[in-house]
Amino acid sequence: MQSLDNNTQAFLALVRAGLWEQDVRLLPYGDIEWQEVYRLATEQSVLGLILAGLEHSEVKPPKELLLEWIGEVQMIEQRNKAMNGFVSELIERLRKEDISCVLVKGQGVAQCYEKPLLRSCGDIDLLLDDENYHKAKDYLTPFSSKIEVEDFYKKHFAMTINSWEVELHGTLRCGLWRKVEKTLDSIQTSIFYEKRFRTWIVGGAQVPLPYPDEDIVYVFSHILQHFFKEGVGLRQICDWSRLLWTYKDSINHGLLYSRICSMGCLTEWKAFAALSLNYLGMSTDAIPFYSRSHMWSRKANRILTFILETGNFGHKRDYSQYKTLSYFKYKVNTFCRHTMDSIEYFFIFPIDAIKLWLFMVKEGVIYVARGK
Repeated sequence: MQSLDNNTQAFLALVRAGLWEQDVRLLPYGDIEWQEVYRLATEQSVLGLILAGLEHSEVKPPKELLLEWIGEVQMIEQRNKAMNGFVSELIERLRKEDISCVLVKGQGVAQCYEKPLLRSCGDIDLLLDDENYHKAKDYLTPFSSKIEVEDFYKKHFAMTINSWEVELHGTLRCGLWRKVEKTLDSIQTSIFYEKRFRTWIVGGAQVPLPYPDEDIVYVFSHILQHFFKEGVGLRQICDWSRLLWTYKDSINHGLLYSRICSMGCLTEWKAFAALSLNYLGMSTDAIPFYSRSHMWSRKANRILTFILETGNFGHKRDYSQYKTLSYFKYKVNTFCRHTMDSIEYFFIFPIDAIKLWLFMVKEGVIYVARGK
């Protein structure tokens, strides 16, 4: 494990305490700057998880900060309750229109936590087959106050309904190398043609979720998408860890292994497994296909450094200067940033870093050619 300052060590200790509902001792870390711990928790979208960890700690933040913290987490709880209500209503409305979908990531994964309402929620992601994707677009568009430009390759259509961000996914492609995309497409086929759903009962509605075997791959590919493209947050690693832990006794290891290998992501899997084990307190028997070694720990150290530098979804990065650029200049600047990131990725995942960089060059050339 790498050398971290006291505040970061205390922060990670509280993440572990909240993630697994276990006691934590902060005294060994000496004087803690609680504003710094609060800042880290905010950047990584784990305010609720840290507060849950503080319930198991003998050391607390100053009263004024603690009260502010509690207030923030109460708002997270209220937002989760409201979102759950909206999800229930949305699924029922779609069902009445004979539109079938599966809720992925987000609120479904939150149910794997000891205290689901403390997980910071994001948007609502619905996975649909091709027919239902188009039906859902047509049905929901009139109710939307805001609609984003559709991504036709990914079949991604985002809108805002009653202040909630809803994303329709005709695929869960993540824009990485072809093996990843091909495997994700085949998993989607399994979900809809083999009816591989589990159910979450919320607000009287039966909300379909993917089976754990599929969900684990989707959550992991989402981690890789954000890691390689903009920055991944610790909350996403926590999601993956809780999902693996919750279903550790029912995972089809053979199927999962074949999918990870077919994606060409076994190296990434082992590196993120080391991160979860070394820093998040994950149990070794809950992460398959991993054996401890210094190589994976070194990769995990670099990943953690990148996570702490970029924040959840890269929110620590300053993109304000991009707003005034033309689309072409925006693409050029984005490519330059990805190139610099690829140098960092090279020291963790050298083959895939080169592969992804070449893919971006190819996509850029295609864009310029189309522009002509």
